[in-house]
Amino acid sequence: MQQYFVKGQASSEVTIRDKDTIKHMFQVMRLKEDDEVVLVFDDGVKHVARVVDVLDCRFKLVKALPDWVELPVQVTIACGFPKGDKLEFLAQKTTELGASQLWAFPADWSVVKWDSKKLAKKAEKLEKIALGAAEQSKRNHVSDVQLFASQKDFLARFEQFDKVLVAYEESAKKGEQTAFVASLGDVSKNDKILLIFGPEGGISPDEMAAFERLGAKTVGLGPRIMRAETAPLYALSAISYALELTHSSS
Repeated sequence: MQQYFVKGQASSEVTIRDKDTIKHMFQVMRLKEDDEVVLVFDDGVKHVARVVDVLDCRFKLVKALPDWVELPVQVTIACGFPKGDKLEFLAQKTTELGASQLWAFPADWSVVKWDSKKLAKKAEKLEKIALGAAEQSKRNHVSDVQLFASQKDFLARFEQFDKVLVAYEESAKKGEQTAFVASLGDVSKNDKILLIFGPEGGISPDEMAAFERLGAKTVGLGPRIMRAETAPLYALSAISYALELTHSSS
């Protein structure tokens, strides 16, 4: 059953206002009266909804669904601005893997440079990708996307997290293979975790020092050095394995 995210709170009847959603529902999917879809509201609760009026784009809620597919912890993936369309790839895949947020910042060794206008346009595109990925993967929430204009703005957000972990290439080179596992071993349900990844050139020593001054811990992701767009997916998969497939988070 097709799923759509709807702004606002659930009520007995809902009228769809978003033009893109309307187009997909009634032009692409060709919904007609009595067809059913799943609508997800701001609280993340899914509802089966039946079309009652095609012209008014109006639905009647049939029943709430109990399924909840979010990770037991809230994971924010933060990447130094990468080249090409790698952020688009990450917006889709990190959403599918359960990230609550995708952030990107101008790292010391980022090759690309985006002004405020380009950042706004890029963020709008990434938000649409995240929305589509959340619908496809039947998420209860859409991953939030934020692109920071400066490192200072990015660093100012560290205090809102319970853990800040940096996937540091030097840790992997030195053979460190236990810090990530140990960090996941003492998390609690709904903890907020910030996972930081460098761009193609990695994280600079100055950046690493700034992160550590704010309480960040370095972790290795195994013996192999992964690409900038691969490491976040590995980390999210490891979190899912540790907290969803082997046991429930406390």
